Amino acid sequence: MEKMDIKKDFKSLYHASATTVVEVYVPTLNYLMVDGQGDPNTAPAYVNAVQALFAMAYAVKFLVKKSILAIDYGVMPLESLWWVQDMSKFSIDDKSNWQWTAMIMQPAFVTSDCVAGAMKEVAKKRPALDLSQVRFATFSEGRCAQTLHIGPFSEEGPTIAKVHQFIEARGQRTGKHHEIYMSDIRKAAPSKWKTIIRQSMQ
Repeated sequence: MEKMDIKKDFKSLYHASATTVVEVYVPTLNYLMVDGQGDPNTAPAYVNAVQALFAMAYAVKFLVKKSILAIDYGVMPLESLWWVQDMSKFSIDDKSNWQWTAMIMQPAFVTSDCVAGAMKEVAKKRPALDLSQVRFATFSEGRCAQTLHIGPFSEEGPTIAKVHQFIEARGQRTGKHHEIYMSDIRKAAPSKWKTIIRQSMQ
């Protein structure tokens, strides 16, 4: 049984400092994704999306482990893209008009057939879970700026501003606001939550 540490393999993308903003290059990667809209704190669709993504990610992991590949790896953290129609008006103070994509990165050896098999497994074991919006797709970001925010999501404002200032000194913002949730918020105190803040740039 081969064991892989995907986060270690992509260390520059899944490890960040809270004291500095750095530039990274994000290649095209595969993800399980769910799209939606509305305030994630009040939208039931976001809660369902997160549940569906983790159920699928673990099902894929175990199928790969039992397959001819025989690879064991840790499920990657939850990520979300957030945006509004006019990104110059994007604000964490008003989330009612936010659009989002919740997603979990998948290793390169995960195939669409594997995802389809996992979906059948999850549908059988958890019939109440809505999997209809889950998709398997690639996402490309390229040149990005990122840093680590420590603390509640509601206090991300200054951290996001730091990332934007970093970009404005070197180019301009493109794409969507990207967050990677490195902590299990069910277990950790909000003051200790770790979130990578990423923004694509050119």
